[in-house]
Amino acid sequence: MNQKAAVGQLSALRLKYRERKDAFLEENIKVKDPFYIFRDWLSDALNTEEILEPNAAALATVNAAGKPSNRFVLVKEATAEGFTFFTNYGSRKAEEIASNANVAIAIYWMPLRRSIRIEGIAEKISKEASLKYFHERPRASQIGAAASPQSQRIRSRSYLDEVEAGIKATLGENGEVPLPNWGGYLVRPSLIEFWQGQTDRLHDRICFRRGAGVLDEVDGELVHKGENEWVYERLAP
Repeated sequence: MNQKAAVGQLSALRLKYRERKDAFLEENIKVKDPFYIFRDWLSDALNTEEILEPNAAALATVNAAGKPSNRFVLVKEATAEGFTFFTNYGSRKAEEIASNANVAIAIYWMPLRRSIRIEGIAEKISKEASLKYFHERPRASQIGAAASPQSQRIRSRSYLDEVEAGIKATLGENGEVPLPNWGGYLVRPSLIEFWQGQTDRLHDRICFRRGAGVLDEVDGELVHKGENEWVYERLAP
C-alpha cells in the first residue's frame, strides 16, 4: 500500500469499543476517590498481556509564550500525592515546567478501551529521592542519562557513543555513576478524568476535581461529593 492510499484510509478506521452492559457507572465505583479507581484500572492494565508499557503516558507542557509541546514519559510512582516521572532537568520539558508548572498527562490503554487524563502542577522531588531511584536503574541507563544533553542539538549519533565511551572509561567497570542534572517531578493533580469507550460512541467520562471552591459546586445532581475533598461529575462524550 502506498502512502497516499494509507492516509486515505484514516477516515474509515473504526475500532469496536465496549458494549452498553460494560458501561462505567458511578454506582459501581466502591470508593469515590480517583486514586482508588486509578489503582483498580492500573491493576487491569498490568494483567493485560497486550499492554506492554502500562505506565507510558503523554506529558503536555506549555512554555512561557503559551506554546504547548507533548511527549511520552514513564510514570514511575502513583500515590495519593500524585504521579512521578523522571527526566533531565535541562530538557525542554523541564525548562517549560520551570516557566509554567501547569501540566497535563494522558494515558491510553487501548486493549481495555480506557483512558485517563490528568491535570495538575509539577514540582521537583527531593534530590535524595531522585538519587535513590537513579541508582536503582540499570547501570547502562544511568550512563545513558549522564551521556545525553537531552533536547540539545548534537552533531551525530556517534557523538553520544563517544561521550558514553568516555564515561565508561572514566568510571571503569564498577565505578558509581554520579547523578547528572536529572531527577523526578511529582504532578499534584487537580483533575483526573476516566474515559471508557463505548461502541455506539456514547463513551463514559467521569471526572474528579479537587481544589479551591470545588466543594461549593456540589449540588447532588450534576456535581457530587467524593472522598478526600474530591468532587466528581459525568461529562458528555
